[in-house]
Amino acid sequence: DTAGIRKRGAIEPGVEKYSVLRSFQAIERCDVALLVIDAAAGITAQDTHIAGYILEAMKSVILVANKWDLVEKDEKTMAEYEQRIRQELNFLPYVPVVFVSALSGKRVNQILPLALQVYEERHAHLPTSQLNRILQNAQDMHQPPSASGRIFRIYYGTQVRSDPPTFMLYCNDVRLAHFTYMRYIENQIRKEYPFLGTPIRLVLKQRKREQDT
Repeated sequence: DTAGIRKRGAIEPGVEKYSVLRSFQAIERCDVALLVIDAAAGITAQDTHIAGYILEAMKSVILVANKWDLVEKDEKTMAEYEQRIRQELNFLPYVPVVFVSALSGKRVNQILPLALQVYEERHAHLPTSQLNRILQNAQDMHQPPSASGRIFRIYYGTQVRSDPPTFMLYCNDVRLAHFTYMRYIENQIRKEYPFLGTPIRLVLKQRKREQDT
């Protein structure tokens, strides 16, 4: 819950500092973090700060929009609000959003089943054959970046661990890789296996025969 967590420079010593420290320690210990925001107030700078910390720690996350009962709404409000959340937290495109009211209890019972689903996604393993089909199709659909006449190429990949899902991708030259292209590769993987609520790590490794040339 980001309420009461302020920027480090504004945190006063004593109970507040201890409370904030406990919050960050909880993120470090958890598998799935629940980022609770005030739906009536919207996404704040502090919410964004905490979301960034969760991503940096490579933790899975669910966004819980609390106080939904205080928001004036019609049949379009929830979809529009979720779209706004995704725009403001665009570095977490995979995060599921649940709208709740702690006061009335509405949809609170959805949180734990969703957290268990996200936990399973965090520990999922993508078969090597499926991963390599995705990688090949992605490169066929969108030409990789190039420099000095050399085109970046991913030869094959394998998932080397879960918690969080980590993929080793063997390529011709890691220096040719571009951030935007690697984001594209991640998006192509998520199209087939979303890894709901979970960050994935793509690690590039230059194939040995390329290193020797």
